[in-house]
Amino acid sequence: MREIIIDEQFKALLPTLNAETYARLEENILEYGCREAIVLWNDMIIDGHNRYAICTEHEIPYKTVDMAFGSREEALIWIITTQVSRRNLTPMQMSYYRGLHYRANKYIKGYYPRENEMSQNGTSAGATKNQLAEHYKVSKNTILRDAKLSESLDAISAVSPEAKRRILSGGVVVNKTILGNIPTMLTEEVEELAMSIEEGTYKKRSAPAEQDPYEIITAIVRRLEKEFAKITEELFSELNENTESDDDTPELKMAIRSYIDMLEKLYSHI
Repeated sequence: MREIIIDEQFKALLPTLNAETYARLEENILEYGCREAIVLWNDMIIDGHNRYAICTEHEIPYKTVDMAFGSREEALIWIITTQVSRRNLTPMQMSYYRGLHYRANKYIKGYYPRENEMSQNGTSAGATKNQLAEHYKVSKNTILRDAKLSESLDAISAVSPEAKRRILSGGVVVNKTILGNIPTMLTEEVEELAMSIEEGTYKKRSAPAEQDPYEIITAIVRRLEKEFAKITEELFSELNENTESDDDTPELKMAIRSYIDMLEKLYSHI
């Protein structure tokens, strides 16, 4: 029998059915069978997680159909467009989908991080936000804000998938400005926020007052110091354990040198 894979990221993209809706779907499948095929890509479900769960639990036969995509990002975009076209989504879910769609498109086309730069294939990165803004009937700035929002929600999901699910479902309301500040938070602060949402102790906060640019930069530097210290410690530990091998030394030195050059460039800019 073919082994079907449940990919947690793909599954998390699908809005969770409430108990009543799931029960109606289960009742329908028990009475009429699974009439809609489960869609797969590389043996991973990209549409039909609930149908698969019901059929597996009750040993009901089901059909599958395979989709062909060139990358994981293309599969993500297919899931997003399929969900947007068939469901009534909350504003937060729509923002997340738009942001994820934007990030997946940029990855596929090899875009650099800055919107005013050119992609590796010579296409303007700004074309992505323009195309998606037109597709979703929103402004270009909304697409960029949604991209940051999706990154923040994914950062929360790395700590607690349940916290992310609660935000997307509307079970917990977190101000979008607070979510937008997550990339500048320390790891411990993100963990505290995510766990308070999961445990039900989170209290809705007002959007913070506009931050002083110096405070924002200071917060980013604090994160940089912490992450750099962690990476340095891990690197020293790895080098001490592999003192006899010099095969990778030139490449390692080049990589470190490039980071030093970037830091020096940043230092000169301040």
